[in-house]
Amino acid sequence: MRIVAYRYREVDVPASPSLEALGEEMLASVERVYTDVALPTEPQYRPERDRLLVDSQTNPPDLVLVDDLTSLGNGPEDVCHWVKTLEATGAEVVSVKGNSIDLASLQQGAELATQQRRRRLREGHARSRLQALPPPGKPPYGYRRGQGRYLIDRATAPVVTAFVNEFLLYGSLRGAVRFIEGKYGKRISVSTGRRWLTHPVYRGDLQYQDGNTLRDTHAAIISRDEAAQIDRLLRRNRPLPPRTAGAARSLAGLVTCQECHQPLTISKTAPRGQAKTYLYLRPSGCPKTPRCKAIPYDEALHRIVAEICQVLPQAVAQFTAKIPTGAPAPGTRLQSQIEAKEAVLEQLPALEDSGVLDAETAALRRYKLRGEVATLHQQFAQLPPVNLQELSQSVSIPQFWLDLSEAERRFFFREFIRDIRIVRDGGAWQVELMLVF
Repeated sequence: MRIVAYRYREVDVPASPSLEALGEEMLASVERVYTDVALPTEPQYRPERDRLLVDSQTNPPDLVLVDDLTSLGNGPEDVCHWVKTLEATGAEVVSVKGNSIDLASLQQGAELATQQRRRRLREGHARSRLQALPPPGKPPYGYRRGQGRYLIDRATAPVVTAFVNEFLLYGSLRGAVRFIEGKYGKRISVSTGRRWLTHPVYRGDLQYQDGNTLRDTHAAIISRDEAAQIDRLLRRNRPLPPRTAGAARSLAGLVTCQECHQPLTISKTAPRGQAKTYLYLRPSGCPKTPRCKAIPYDEALHRIVAEICQVLPQAVAQFTAKIPTGAPAPGTRLQSQIEAKEAVLEQLPALEDSGVLDAETAALRRYKLRGEVATLHQQFAQLPPVNLQELSQSVSIPQFWLDLSEAERRFFFREFIRDIRIVRDGGAWQVELMLVF
């Protein structure tokens, strides 16, 4: 029978005489004693215990003696793990002191302790939420912790600001990612960039695991106006191909061929011997034979501008006619709801001072009301920023569109147009607009 032993002792504490109590004959049969000395700074550092496992896997012992089963680990879960691991090699783990421990009870006690610890953590997190404290974990990029809230990190916040400004200028998420990598050497994924643009923490709000959001809890990197514009840009770009969101030309990703149902991409040609280049809209992957013909880009642009100047006022008039007469505007209704809930919030301190509400109930009510106010503000921010009727009259002038730069024209096109279809009739073609409303 092959017998080994494992001992674990603390510094400046003499080793337990348990093994010596086995008697000389039994002690002489112990092939090797693995001994670890406790390190207060690194309690998990047990090289001899690891060596025992390695030796047991190559040359399994029949018996592993320990002074006490609890010496195998630093907690119930650790002890259960090591007992099962050593027994899996074919060895029997025996406590010299004879105090047998039921592993099932030990595991159950460990699970109970874990559940209690998690419950205490949840209770602590709930108290932090009621006090509008930041959630646990590492602060988001651009912020640091301090004074019980998030503070702007002046070393990293300029990177987020530059990223947001680049996105607002060109409307391209991938382009903004490439911009900060080239200028600041900060490499992020597209999903991280989208989280910077949309996460409430960068707008001065705190979002908790229960889904509730509290407004104006710390300094914002993205202003409210910028946040509303970002949401509109992302919502507009969502149905478009990813690489056309920040394309140089305003018609990129918007035009499709009604005949072959293929998107029209922008191509550039330069006749031999000429310095001037010409732009065309060509159907990519056209399955027809012969293929659908390309369309001159400038001619298509002028026809689309003429069509939108004619169609947009009529569509807006039909849209506004569907709104019941005398019905309050969505913005007015939301604003009144916000004011009503903020009035209730202002009454809570007086109710708490008078004893009508205790501190815990008032804190919980305040937390829920602030979350409801944040939701209403979010809905209000998604409404059109200006009067639709007035805007349609302003953009129904052809010269307005032709005086814009390509980036500005792209911005307004995607504000009103969902899709542009080229309808062919023999050699002729017409423009058909699909508006967003």
